[in-house]
Amino acid sequence: MKIQNFINSFTGFMQYVRCLLVMMTALILSPVQVCAQETGSPSLLLHAARVFDGNEMHTDLSVLMKNGKIVKIAPRNSFETGNASTDIDLGDATLLPGIIELHAHLTFQKVPEDIVLRHGVTTVRDVGGPVHHPYGGDGSLRLLTSGQIITAPHGYPIVTIGAKDLAIPVASEAEARDAVRHLIGEGAVVIKIALEPGKEAGAPWSSHHGHAHHDTAHTVPANSHHHAHAVSHDQSVWPMLPEPIVRAIVDEAHRHQRKVSAHVAEPSGVQIALNAGVDEWAHMPCDLIPESLLKQARAQNVTIISTLDTLSKCSGIARNAAVWAKLGGELLYGAEIAHPDIPWGIDTQELMYLMHLAKMKLPDVLRAATAKSGQYLGIPLLGTIQPGAPADLIAIRGNPEQQLKRLEYPDLVISGGRIVVNYFSSFP
Repeated sequence: MKIQNFINSFTGFMQYVRCLLVMMTALILSPVQVCAQETGSPSLLLHAARVFDGNEMHTDLSVLMKNGKIVKIAPRNSFETGNASTDIDLGDATLLPGIIELHAHLTFQKVPEDIVLRHGVTTVRDVGGPVHHPYGGDGSLRLLTSGQIITAPHGYPIVTIGAKDLAIPVASEAEARDAVRHLIGEGAVVIKIALEPGKEAGAPWSSHHGHAHHDTAHTVPANSHHHAHAVSHDQSVWPMLPEPIVRAIVDEAHRHQRKVSAHVAEPSGVQIALNAGVDEWAHMPCDLIPESLLKQARAQNVTIISTLDTLSKCSGIARNAAVWAKLGGELLYGAEIAHPDIPWGIDTQELMYLMHLAKMKLPDVLRAATAKSGQYLGIPLLGTIQPGAPADLIAIRGNPEQQLKRLEYPDLVISGGRIVVNYFSSFP
């Protein structure tokens, strides 16, 4: 016991020394740096002219955080001096929950997580790539995964990119169920499937290798894990999973309390997804979808992840978004980080498309990127600023109603109560 006490004391002393060194370095090199990541989660009190709590905008509120959680949100005069170890007056600024990105490919494309976090996205759901258990949220990016995309042999995305770390081809219901159980066992929070025939004009997965429906040679890389599918083949329409296999995937996923997200882009894939009971469309479809199918999706409580920016060149994207909005369908924020044209952080162009194409007001758009997405992920209070919520916050100078673009360059980023970015301390 004495030895253990000595070890604990010595460890605490060394942490204190490291923190002092970080503070001394910060004074010399940059007043922005803090030792929050060396000291755990210190108490932090923020004051802002505006606070969006994930649901509504409020004025002149203060937020107290301790041990990585939000403890209190109230008018400034309800807090006493010394309530927190760090007290920051943000002034004419807007404080918001960190943005939740529901459609990204960080791991597969090797996008640095710290860059994404520093640009205002505090939680990412990676859909398509290596699978792992959730981690982060304590000064680092909170990262959830779906793992590899379940698809047909020679189907998308194998036909364009290959299977390695990206796709699992299945040819039977038994293989499909095995794939679902494997992914969940490895930590997948959602199961993603592909229902993509590869013929949509304007779709990035078609345009990057020519016109998909005219391609005659699609070769899977030789280093694919699935050697049996590492062959060239010649066809005008990519194969898709048949409905019975998709039904098996949905059934197995639901047995394990997981939703199924389908990459769909045109009517035939949409119809299979609807018949099989798929929970989510990973994109707003690229081709024009008949209103009858969108009505069926609305009746089945399908959720659509927006990705309007990446699909802005698609012929049906504006009409689909408008009809979906008219039907009152659920539309959540996802910008597809790692796509070549998308910022590695908050994509304000995506927010603007939600306002212009889906006719959403800015508060509705912010809800779709914060509180509603956190609720959808099943993480209590994530994406909100209220007692008990994870202390993931961002702040910008001014009002986002007037300066929306500033969201892409937040002046303050906090993850799990730890300051990651703070420009308020260095600029008046």
